[in-house]
Amino acid sequence: MKAPKKIILREDIVEELLHLRKPGMALSGDIKEMIEHEKKRRLLDDIRRIQEREELVELF
Repeated sequence: MKAPKKIILREDIVEELLHLRKPGMALSGDIKEMIEHEKKRRLLDDIRRIQEREELVELF
């Protein structure tokens, strides 16, 4: 694992992150959870887009 780097955020962004933060969870844990949530959302969007433009055949 690489050494931690500083990420500079505007104060309003920090306030929003702190507002979304779950009690007892470190900010890095919250950010990791948000990243995973976004990955899943993008995957579902991709699946929906494929379903809309392709005629899919049921395999079983």
